[in-house]
Amino acid sequence: MTDYGIDVSHWNTVTDWNAVRGNNITFCSFKLTEGAGGADITSPARIPAARAAGIALGGYHFARRGDVGAQVAHFADVLRGNGLLGGGSLAPMLDMEAAELRGNANGFVGDFIGRLRTATGVRRVLVYANLDWFRNVLRPDEWADADVFLWIARYNGDPGNPGWTHPRLALHQHTSSGSVPGVSGHVDRNATVGSWTLANLTLGDTAPTPPPAPPAPPAPAEENYTVRSGDTLSGIAARFGTTVAALAALNGIANPNLIYAGQKLRIRGTPPSDRRYQIKPGDTLSGIARRFGTTVAALAARNGIADPNRIYAGQWLDIP
Repeated sequence: MTDYGIDVSHWNTVTDWNAVRGNNITFCSFKLTEGAGGADITSPARIPAARAAGIALGGYHFARRGDVGAQVAHFADVLRGNGLLGGGSLAPMLDMEAAELRGNANGFVGDFIGRLRTATGVRRVLVYANLDWFRNVLRPDEWADADVFLWIARYNGDPGNPGWTHPRLALHQHTSSGSVPGVSGHVDRNATVGSWTLANLTLGDTAPTPPPAPPAPPAPAEENYTVRSGDTLSGIAARFGTTVAALAALNGIANPNLIYAGQKLRIRGTPPSDRRYQIKPGDTLSGIARRFGTTVAALAARNGIADPNRIYAGQWLDIP
């Protein structure tokens, strides 16, 4: 049975993901990143609605000439931040079409796949290119193992029959001017090839290997503080990067609401740093923690975040 899907970027406007799913669209790949730092800022806001409609979702990276490791790290971080590495997700896709890569395309693809697997813990990868690239540039036999699937763009209007074959060819982008209910204007339409199905192209239920944990921060130094008129224990805790509970335990305070001016307190914490970060669409607390070499727990404690899974674009964070 043929499975049908779409791929979208900021060029596409989707108004109703339930209507998209109702047109027998079962998968969608979102453009997430480009090069070592570019990102499609429209995708994170659209992913939850597409997921709620029951569509298998994945993300793709538009490759550029440059540091492969930096591009993989960027892509992996955004995939993880949007929940696109879990079971049932469409495998991540590498988009190979930038002319600047033609001279070293095969080395780039092989290196990218290996690094992506290390960074994410998932093995299944899709590699996308057009007919010219697959005929004249790419040599899949050098890098396409049993967990790599090829995705060809050939706009012949014959879904699943691109007129080019390879044992690992699994997806055919058969038009760039497709019409799908719930999508305003044209959209790329795709179909599985031969006996390949969506089940072959999605990730399993095993959780991906998490990235290495950042090194534990050094133990905080201890200092003394004299309570001033108007001070509260919560205010002192925030000022020194600790908690009310920790201050109360360290100083034998039975009632945290009862402190007095002149009282001497022992403090174990780190004063707020000069580093601040404004949350952007698609950010997660875990991704921000990795970026700044800290931990989710430290960020949550410093900024009074009760639920680390709920942060908001535009919110400012103090970075410990």
